[in-house]
Amino acid sequence: MDISIGNVTFILFILALVFVFKTINVVPQQHAWVVERLGKYHATLGPGLNIVIPFVDRIAYKHLLKEIPLDVPPQVCITRDNTQLQVDGILYFQVTDAMRASYGSSNYIAAITQLAQTTLRSVIGRMELDKTFEEREHINTTIVNAIDESAANWGVKVLRYEIKDLTPPKEILHAMQAQITAEREKRALIAASEGRKQEQINIANGEREAQIARSEGDKQAAINRAQGQAGAIVALAEANASALRQVGAAIREPGGDEAMNLKVAEQYVNAFGQLAKTNNSIIIPANLGDMSGLIATAMQVVKQQSKIIKE
Repeated sequence: MDISIGNVTFILFILALVFVFKTINVVPQQHAWVVERLGKYHATLGPGLNIVIPFVDRIAYKHLLKEIPLDVPPQVCITRDNTQLQVDGILYFQVTDAMRASYGSSNYIAAITQLAQTTLRSVIGRMELDKTFEEREHINTTIVNAIDESAANWGVKVLRYEIKDLTPPKEILHAMQAQITAEREKRALIAASEGRKQEQINIANGEREAQIARSEGDKQAAINRAQGQAGAIVALAEANASALRQVGAAIREPGGDEAMNLKVAEQYVNAFGQLAKTNNSIIIPANLGDMSGLIATAMQVVKQQSKIIKE
């Protein structure tokens, strides 16, 4: 009898432990558990300690609320110019409504994957091959917007889509590489021709500036020579004028006339002596006695010049 009571007590203790474990549920952070009561949705348990009724309530679904990366399988897409292109991408999503994620779709991950693939094929089909490499950001944004609108009914928020790789056929890849090589060679030739053109322009500009500088130098030299000659003429004229003024002043001094007569006679004799020596021949004036008359004439000219200077 005592053994029976002990067995019953042990069984009740085990049942109590099971009841406690079924009643108390600890939900981890960034998780959400969906509770069904008698087969019907009852509540969503958040992080922390939660109480449920054993054998009445059941934890039907457990969802992770963190951002989840989903690798979308590679697929072959046809571009607008009928070129096959293998596209490989990755999708990032997050469960925002645990109840919708549980009952909105039987498998929201598969639904998101299929929708991403179909949307990608549609977007690639509207673009040419060259544009697919340039418009990656546009492709990513279009796919996210299309999937997010449908995924809202599944309690899922699509955050972003990234294309990992775009692989065209080998023939197209070789053609693209040849095109890139030709384009680079073309740019190199253009750059070389532009360099030669700029070199010729620089040489022409240098020669023109050198000619302008030489002409400016010649012009300035001619101006300087002209100014020097003009200055010499002015200086000579001023010297002659000064000499004449001094001669006139000397004539007005006492004894000036006699000194002038003597000077004129001396210069006359010297000049006559220089003129007379021609081819070893001596020229003698026809009238040597007319010397005084010549001197008188010369003195008359000097007096007239002195009068002009005084006036």
